[in-house]
Amino acid sequence: MRYSKKELFKYLKSVIGNSAVISVMERTPREFFIPEYLLSSAYDNRALRIGEGQTISQPLVVAEMIDALEVKKTDKVLEIGTGSGYQTALLSQLAYNVVSVERIDILMDIASRKLELLGYSNVELHLVAKGLGYPEKSPYDSIIVSAGASKIPTPLIHQLVVGGRMVVPVGSISEQNLLKVIKLRDGYSVTDLGSCQFVPLIGECGWPEQEINSQEKC
Repeated sequence: MRYSKKELFKYLKSVIGNSAVISVMERTPREFFIPEYLLSSAYDNRALRIGEGQTISQPLVVAEMIDALEVKKTDKVLEIGTGSGYQTALLSQLAYNVVSVERIDILMDIASRKLELLGYSNVELHLVAKGLGYPEKSPYDSIIVSAGASKIPTPLIHQLVVGGRMVVPVGSISEQNLLKVIKLRDGYSVTDLGSCQFVPLIGECGWPEQEINSQEKC
């Protein structure tokens, strides 16, 4: 649905009770993180393509995920999938430090320049071709995964502090459920936050890249 910025945030405020999340979304220019030809759609409540087969997520879903993450000012957050850098910018205003990983170098370079131009200095980006997460900087207080996994990614749970939160889409290539996972001393708890659709996670706890490519050609 087509929204103006005012209309979008009026709607988000009616469904998301976390004023801190809505506030950082209001003051962060989503239009800065999308291709120029989509500027008129910057505040539509839908995902938008940013190139390389990736998207900037629907504003409502972004708000729901960050709300569920319960980010504190003292948190170190791990983001799986830098993408456009928009969600990274939001997290940087809520957390102490954000470590964000991306597997596509072109997207990481663009996001890095944009985040630097906007002055988000508590963010570090890493290009990661293999593995899942960034264990070198673990443990993290919270982890947000911006791609659909085939199963709960236990390698990421190992990178959380006890009591740490992870929000991750889990399901099939085409449809997932958004899960909130809390690490416990003897395992983890899971809360289902509802259905969603994300681009697929490639590799560990996701799918082989060739399988994704073959589906896209069908």
